[in-house]
Amino acid sequence: MKNSLDLNPKSNSFSLFSSFPLQGDIVGKRKFWKLRHWIILGYSVPVVALLASAGITVVNVRQLVGTSAELKRAWEVHDEVNQVNISIQIMARATRGYLLQRNPTSLLDFNKAKTDYMAVVDQLEAQVTDEDQKQNLARLKTLVSEFITVHQGMIDLVNQNQTTAGVQVWRENNGRALSGELTNLLTVMGELEGEIVAQDEATQTAALQRLQFTLLTAATLSLLLSVLIGTLVVTKASRIMNRAAGDIVSSASEIATSVEQQERSSSQQAASVSETSTTMDELGASSRQSAEQAEAAAAGAQQALVLAKGGTRAVERSLDGMGDLREKVDAIADQILRLSEQTNQIGDISSLVSDLANQTNMLALNAAVEAVRAGEHGKGFAVVSGEIRKLADQSKKSAEKINALVADIQTAINSTVMVTDEGTKTVEEGVRIAEETADAFAGVAEAVNNVVLNSQQISLNVKQQAVAIQQVVSAMNSLNTGAQETAHGITQIKLGTHQLNESALQLKVAI
Repeated sequence: MKNSLDLNPKSNSFSLFSSFPLQGDIVGKRKFWKLRHWIILGYSVPVVALLASAGITVVNVRQLVGTSAELKRAWEVHDEVNQVNISIQIMARATRGYLLQRNPTSLLDFNKAKTDYMAVVDQLEAQVTDEDQKQNLARLKTLVSEFITVHQGMIDLVNQNQTTAGVQVWRENNGRALSGELTNLLTVMGELEGEIVAQDEATQTAALQRLQFTLLTAATLSLLLSVLIGTLVVTKASRIMNRAAGDIVSSASEIATSVEQQERSSSQQAASVSETSTTMDELGASSRQSAEQAEAAAAGAQQALVLAKGGTRAVERSLDGMGDLREKVDAIADQILRLSEQTNQIGDISSLVSDLANQTNMLALNAAVEAVRAGEHGKGFAVVSGEIRKLADQSKKSAEKINALVADIQTAINSTVMVTDEGTKTVEEGVRIAEETADAFAGVAEAVNNVVLNSQQISLNVKQQAVAIQQVVSAMNSLNTGAQETAHGITQIKLGTHQLNESALQLKVAI
């Protein structure tokens, strides 16, 4: 692979966000009121001003209510003084009418006026607060009491049919002067109460003017404070938002720069991962091919093992044949000795048999040599078998000539015995060579068996490597997909950062 990659997703996936401070860190380091504090201040000052004006208004309204109540009381006192005056006048007219005409209606009017007077006087005593008026009221009560006594006495005299005496009483008690004094006193009380009413009205008017002035002043001050504080809040908020917008623009620019760097790194990483995935695919294909070749080698070694075992069995059969051949040679030697003892005529036949034995020994030796040379195949045994059949046929033909060659047998017996001894030695040597060949085949078989086992183990290891490579390929594909998704996500972040930057600039322009 051309590039060495750090496949740890924690190494560089989102490390760009640690390279610059966040907006909260920037704003938190600056010493100024927060925006919500200025907004609260902007709402609080008008509210406080409104509450203050409301408090002043409530005080003035209470004063106005008190003044209105005092004015009402003064008017009630004024009216009650007038009612007293009216009641006195009614009692005077009723008494004069009763004196002149003795009209019961006049008596009823007198009693009613006296009752009304008593009720009004009680109300006056409860409502009069001015000291002068209290003194006037006390004087009024004394005069009215005297007035009622005089007039009641005149009525009593009239009731006793002493009308002239009643008139005389009125004259003696100077009723006109008493009535005039009462009228003057009531006039003074009315004028004094009028002054009190005028004073209360002036106080009420002043209270209304103060209330109006307070309301106008409070409204004006509230408006001015609201405008002033609003302007201050807007200015401070604009500064804060401008600073925040500037910080956002700066941070967005840094984020955009880091995102672009991260995007390039992610693209390079995705390309490297894709190249690595391709290399791993090629390695997986090569591993599968190696596994197939290892399986083929194991199959060939298994076949070689089978052939080696076949060669071993052929050598074992050759050993068995050589043993049989040695026994036959020994038997031939015995027969030659017996023939040498029995007849000299078998000499020629013995010579022929000796020649045949020599040729057979040579063929056996050649067969052994061919077997050694054949190695795995051992095809030479077929040729040897054919030659042996040919020699057998020749031996048959030679047997037909034995009768003619018996004379030569005797002379050849000794030579045959010697040759037989040599053949025996040759057979023994062939046996030894065959045994060595068998041992060699056994070693070859063991070596081939080891080759088979090793080939099978190699094939298993290669298969496991192929599976592992396939897993690595899957992991690389997953990493490739993740890298592509990361690159796509970073692209989205880049777009969002540009939008954030544009929004911050628009906010800054709007502010």
